[in-house]
Amino acid sequence: MKIALVDSGIGLLPAAAAVRRLRPDADLVLSNDPEGMPWGPRTPEDLTGRALACAQAAAALDPDALIVGCNTASVHALPTLRAHLEPGLPVIGTVPAIKPAAAGGGPVAIWATPATTGSPYQRGLIAEFAAGVDVTEVPCPGLADAVEHADEAAIDRAVAAAAALTPRNVRAVVLGCTHYELVAERIRAAVQQPGQPPLVLHGSAGAVAAQALRRTHIEPAPDAPATGTLTVLLTGREGELPAAALAYAEGRGLSAARAAY
Repeated sequence: MKIALVDSGIGLLPAAAAVRRLRPDADLVLSNDPEGMPWGPRTPEDLTGRALACAQAAAALDPDALIVGCNTASVHALPTLRAHLEPGLPVIGTVPAIKPAAAGGGPVAIWATPATTGSPYQRGLIAEFAAGVDVTEVPCPGLADAVEHADEAAIDRAVAAAAALTPRNVRAVVLGCTHYELVAERIRAAVQQPGQPPLVLHGSAGAVAAQALRRTHIEPAPDAPATGTLTVLLTGREGELPAAALAYAEGRGLSAARAAY
C-alpha cells in the first residue's frame, strides 16, 4: 500500500507518522511546496492551485489515498482536489478535533492560526459540534512558522503567548494546526495547571491516518514489518526531508525509512 500526504511544509509529519504507526509496511509519499510556503497568507485561489499541483505530483506515483495534511488547505482546496482526483484516488482532509474535545465536556481551548481563529469555518465547527460547551478560541501568531523552521526560541515565545490567553481551567486543548502536534508536549507543559486534572490534547493526525486506511479498505497492522519506503517531493521534484523535520521525533522516525528510489 502507498499513502501520499500534501502540505506546504512539515505540518504533514504527524499524520505521516500516524500512518506509519498503523502500517509500518506502508510506502509514504510526502509532497511539500517549499517554493510556495506558507500557504496560509495566500488567496484561496492561489493556495488551491499550489495544493493541486502538489497533489497531482503525488498522484503520479500511484498512491492508494491522499491526505491533505493541512487545515487551511483542507478548508480551501479540498473540493477542487476531490473534483480532480476522486473517485480514482480517495482524498482525506484534515479537520480540527473540536468534536471529540467537546464530547469530553468543557472548558475547551482551540489553538489555531490567527487567520483560522474566529473564522466562519471554525465558528461553524464550534456551533455544530460544541454547542453548549465553554470554548475559547486562542490565536497563536508565529507558532506554525516557528515550528516549520524548528526555531526553539520562537516556539517558546509563541507557546508562552498563547498559553497566557488560555483560561487556567481548560480541560482540553484542540491543536487546530497540524504543525502544533509536533510540539504538543511543550504546549501541555505550558497550559497544565498545578492541582488540575491532566490536560487532554486533541490533534487530528491519528483520526486522519485511520480514515485513510478505511477509505482504502486496508486494516491496521501495527506489528507488520517496517518495510515501508519514503519518497519526498519538493514542489514536484524528488528530494529529501528538510533539515527542520529532523528536529522532531516524527521526522527522525520517517527519515529512517529506506528511500523508494
